[in-house]
Amino acid sequence: MPVHELPISDYDELPAGSVESRAKALNQQGVQELLDYERHHANRVQIIQLLEHRLESLRSGEATPSGGDPAAPSPAASPGEPGASPVTPQTEGPPQNPPSQGVPTNPAQPRT
Repeated sequence: MPVHELPISDYDELPAGSVESRAKALNQQGVQELLDYERHHANRVQIIQLLEHRLESLRSGEATPSGGDPAAPSPAASPGEPGASPVTPQTEGPPQNPPSQGVPTNPAQPRT
């Protein structure tokens, strides 16, 4: 099954916690599709176990789909550009050198 046909958008990019919360919005068919896809692709044990548990809960009537939108964009923050840093020369702290022999204000570490 191509990724664009999965009931959860960006499924392959989601961590286990996000898959678990989004799977709660799916019916039995949607969870089964994800389970089949997972078994044939990444085969992540944690994901397979949580999908199997969710599917069993749906089949037994213990759970019902939550009504959320599993196709909504991921709320996780993007990692940003590679090599980018929020620290600039204007915001970095002053340079600090470690003391050569102990800390002068600590009598337990006298300077020699």
